[in-house]
Amino acid sequence: MSEAPKKSKITASRRLFLKTKLLKKAAAMLDTEKEEKRVERENTLNERVPPLQLSGLSVQELQNLCKDMHRKIDVVDEERYDVAAKVAKNDLEIENLSQKIFELKGKLKRPNLKRVRISAEAMLGALLGSKQKESFDFKANLKTVKKEEEKKEEVTDWRKNVEAMSGMEGRKKLFDAGQ
Repeated sequence: MSEAPKKSKITASRRLFLKTKLLKKAAAMLDTEKEEKRVERENTLNERVPPLQLSGLSVQELQNLCKDMHRKIDVVDEERYDVAAKVAKNDLEIENLSQKIFELKGKLKRPNLKRVRISAEAMLGALLGSKQKESFDFKANLKTVKKEEEKKEEVTDWRKNVEAMSGMEGRKKLFDAGQ
């Protein structure tokens, strides 16, 4: 017995209305969050960097102020570089650890490979690209290997062979033939 698929209790128009309302609410929340971040940034900058009083300063005082600001900029740049180096190191470590976790879980599965029949010319075309137009005659480039012919023993009278191999002379012939 197959059951009929359940119908949604919410109509399509109601679903669309709720979806648009959710999107409007999310957009409004995003705008307020951006505004809060902007105000927070301005407050932090005003707190850390007091406004400059340049009026009424002599040339020597302005030069000293500039030198002091350059020193502060150098310190901030060093801190920024150190933080960036730490972040890069931590990112690399996180990547290595997540790779180890992935390997330990055993999720890495090899797909079953299918045997594909392809001609040598088509394979070369795929590997070298379409710029390779000439065809190769692979059989002409193969080395020819000659099989050693099996040594056939001549059929002779066994009695002569026994007489020739008898005694020390025969054993010496067998020994020499073995080497």
